Amino acid sequence: MPEIPIIMPQLGESIAEATIISFLVQAGDSVRADQDVIEVETNKATMNVTAPCPGKVREFRAKLNESYPVGAVLGLLEVSEVDAARLGLETSPPLAKSAVRDASASNENQPAASQTNQSVKPTVRGLPVPANAAGATYMSPRMKARMNELGLHAADLAGVAGSGAAGRVTINDFEKFLANLEQHKLSGASSMRVAVADAMRRSWTRPLATVALPVRIDALLAHRESCLPKPGPALYALRALALALAENSAPAGRLVGNKIVHPDSIDIGFAVEAEDGVLVPVLRKVDQRPLRELVERYNELVKLTRQRRLPADATGGGIATVTNFGTFGLTWATPIPLPEQTLVLGMGAGRKVPSWDEARQQFVPVVEANLTLSFDHRVLDGGAAGRLLARIAKLLAEPSDL
Repeated sequence: MPEIPIIMPQLGESIAEATIISFLVQAGDSVRADQDVIEVETNKATMNVTAPCPGKVREFRAKLNESYPVGAVLGLLEVSEVDAARLGLETSPPLAKSAVRDASASNENQPAASQTNQSVKPTVRGLPVPANAAGATYMSPRMKARMNELGLHAADLAGVAGSGAAGRVTINDFEKFLANLEQHKLSGASSMRVAVADAMRRSWTRPLATVALPVRIDALLAHRESCLPKPGPALYALRALALALAENSAPAGRLVGNKIVHPDSIDIGFAVEAEDGVLVPVLRKVDQRPLRELVERYNELVKLTRQRRLPADATGGGIATVTNFGTFGLTWATPIPLPEQTLVLGMGAGRKVPSWDEARQQFVPVVEANLTLSFDHRVLDGGAAGRLLARIAKLLAEPSDL
C-alpha cells in the first residue's frame, strides 16, 4: 500500500517547532481522516497532530519529549491508492529507510558540538528574532562557541565578574562561574519559563518607558455589578484601549527601519498567569465588538489558557496587551511589552482614597486604581503616551458606552 508521511504542521504564527508529549494511537492502529494521533506542546499551548486521511499507522519516527521542526516527518501512514492520489503523493515514494540511515550516519560523523547546534531550540510564538540571538555584549569567538554549546545568552553572564581588559569576561571567568553553579541547588527551567525569559530579554533591547495615571473606577465597579456575567476589570481596560487605538492606531505601530508599521486590526491580548509563567491569549477586532459580547469569549480563553490549550486563532498577532497586576494586590508596576508589540496597559488594585468634592466643599471617599502604560520610546514619546492613557481613562469613566 502507498505510504504518506505524518508531518509536523504549522501550529500557529511563527511557531517553528513543537515537542512530542504523547502518542494518541499505536503503530498498527487504523485511523480516520483528521483523527488526533499525536499530542505536541509548543511554548504556548498543547495541540494535536491529525491524520491527513484514513489509513493505518505503520510507524512513528518521532520520540517522546523531543522537539521537531515544522515539516518534520513524525511517522508513516499506510493509505489507499485513491487517498494517495488525492493528496498528490501517488508518484512520491515513501521515505526510504536507507536515506534515513545515510542521514543518521552523516550526523554521527559530525562533531558533537555541530550536532548540538543543529538541534531544535525553543522559540516563542510571534517573535521574529531567532531564539539563539546573542546580546550586544562583546564575546570572543571562543566564548561564543562555548556559550552556544551550552545554549546560553549574553544576558546569562550578567552576574559574572570579568577579570579581562576593561572588565571583559574571559573564558576562565566563565568556566569558574559554571563550576561554582554546581555547588548550588539546581532545577530545570520549564519550557514556559525559558520562553518568558527569552521574550523579556528581547523586549529589553529597546528603550522602554512607563507613564501612569490614577483613575476613579467607582462607575466601572457599579456597572460591573449590574452585568451578568460580570466582566473582569481587565476586560473594561482592554475594550477602552481598543476604542482609543481605533481612533488613532499610530501608538500601536511598530518601528521597522525608518518606517512605522500600522496595525490593520485591533487585536488585543491580555496576560493570564499559567503554571510557571504568563500566557497572552488574543481577542480579535475588539473595537468592533461591545463589551457584553466579549465576556464569554474572554472567560473561555482564560480557562483554556490555564489548561495550556489555547486555540490557534487566539494566539499571536496582538498589537498590544492588557495586564491586571492588581489581582496580586499591587497598586503600581512597570510591565514590559512583548517583543513584537509597542504597548502594554497595566491596571493596579483599586483602593479607597479621599477626593475633593468641589460642590460639597469636602473630601469624599472614592475607589481609585492606577493605570500604567509601558511603551517603546522609539515609537512614542511621553506626550503621546500620556494622551493615549488619558483617553483610556475617559472611556473607562463611561463604562456603559464600552
